[in-house]
Amino acid sequence: MSDAAHKAMWEALDLDIEAHDALLAVLGKFYGDIYMAQEGRLKGAEYLDFVLSEVHGLRIKELQDAKAAGKKIVGTFCVFVPEELTLAAGAVQVGLCAGAKAGTELAETLVPRNTCDLIKSFIGFKLARICPYTESCDLVVGETTCDGKKKAYEAFAELAPMHIMEVPQCKAPADRALFRAELVRYKEALEKLTGKAITAEALAEATRTVNAKRRALQRLSALRAADPAPISGRDALLVNQISFYDDPIRFTAKLNELCDEIEGRIAKGEGVAPAKTPRLLLAGCPMAVPNWKLPYLIESSGAVIVGEESCIGERNTRDLTDETPAGLEAMLDALCDRYMKIDCACFTPNDERLEHIAAMAQSLKADGVIHYGLLFCQPYAHEAMKVGKAMAAAGLPYLAIETDYGMEDAGQLKTRVEAFVETLA
Repeated sequence: MSDAAHKAMWEALDLDIEAHDALLAVLGKFYGDIYMAQEGRLKGAEYLDFVLSEVHGLRIKELQDAKAAGKKIVGTFCVFVPEELTLAAGAVQVGLCAGAKAGTELAETLVPRNTCDLIKSFIGFKLARICPYTESCDLVVGETTCDGKKKAYEAFAELAPMHIMEVPQCKAPADRALFRAELVRYKEALEKLTGKAITAEALAEATRTVNAKRRALQRLSALRAADPAPISGRDALLVNQISFYDDPIRFTAKLNELCDEIEGRIAKGEGVAPAKTPRLLLAGCPMAVPNWKLPYLIESSGAVIVGEESCIGERNTRDLTDETPAGLEAMLDALCDRYMKIDCACFTPNDERLEHIAAMAQSLKADGVIHYGLLFCQPYAHEAMKVGKAMAAAGLPYLAIETDYGMEDAGQLKTRVEAFVETLA
């Protein structure tokens, strides 16, 4: 697409062109400094670079073309929104902008100042009119995974068409029944939006598509156990971030090509860092594009990240949906079973998350764990303490970090990370 075509499309979406241009300029420089300056990147990373270069361009054009062909666009913020149902309704599901300080002052007119940056970000992007994904949506799906989001969605619903899914806080049979009913309610909302009944055949096909994407991400995760690490944590995080934006079938094909290349690199004993470089597991809050600050600080401090225990990482890909049930009701049961396995910090108790982190660290041969908490995110701040005790019991060095999307604390964080990495060498 030409620059003029981009601009015409963004104007049609009623974006603030000047503010949007400024955002893209910052994003481009940030990406160049953090990603393009890496050494030893895989050839397949060209796909990542292209997607990011056109994340507000060609991908948005594809969404507009889909809308012109009669499809609906559904935007989400959370891994509890079942892409299987969205695809089965013939709609397109995309993640929404939520990873940068943008429109913060505007956001603070709708939510309290001591709200986490992720929430203020998606509201700020909307109020500042700089997210073409939000402006492309026919429906935005929120979920009740924390009090901050719940109340923020009340304000956001005045700005965009919304459907709220209630996510239970426990995992007793009554909670499962609640989420099963929420899946039915979401299915009915999709059918009303698209005018298309979700059939067993369509849901089976959609489940295979989403599972194939998860299997490719699982394949990538398993390959990262190799030493030397065959791919940087930054690029692996980017792969996970792109999985929320790109067409799922294209993404799966490109990721499997990347994994083929990684297998070849492992066979040659090659990597992005020398063997025995300190290996870290990054756990905690999700990191939406372009929240790359902490991974960059870690990997510029003499360590390599070998896994992400977060919603934009293992939590979203660990479990597959059972493809064997026949009949729509049984398929909805399978969906419920799969999504109720998610170990989000919204659940109480949530001891399986502690077990998952220790198991991930062991399987990926991590030398230590860094827990990332977003400032004012209470669920993950509480669990950071429990994770610390669990890692101590497992004999794993542990560092808990709390930060926001700003760069003001980058120097202080780097000092802490460097000191931690020195203890691992």
